[in-house]
Amino acid sequence: MNLKQIAKDTAKTLQSYLTYQALRTVLAQLGETNPPLELWLHNFSSGKIQNGESYIEQLLREKPDLALRIMTVREHIAEEIAEFLPEMVRTGIQQANMEQRRQHLERITQVVDTSNPSLQPEQQATSDPNLDNLSN
Repeated sequence: MNLKQIAKDTAKTLQSYLTYQALRTVLAQLGETNPPLELWLHNFSSGKIQNGESYIEQLLREKPDLALRIMTVREHIAEEIAEFLPEMVRTGIQQANMEQRRQHLERITQVVDTSNPSLQPEQQATSDPNLDNLSN
């Protein structure tokens, strides 16, 4: 396990995701101030946002002002979340793992004895003689 490479790959993925979030922010702003430019940017961005850096490079060739705007918003988002993101990721993974383990444990401990139909939960509840005597 190469932790340094995992960290680099994670950072690249996060960087692309922040580029996507910056694009969404800029699209929303343009929707209020310049709808034709918003439509152009939306159409231009379709299918290109998977790799944030490649997307920015392409946009810089077409409309440098929009690329610079997205880069500025992306940087601002990164600065705002950098402080609490590591703890949120750790906590989120721990909680998700605990929930997955709990669900798995519930599934593997729900053993039903199919060889003895009298032990089926539905039948057991309705045919328990002790429960029938309670109503008397």
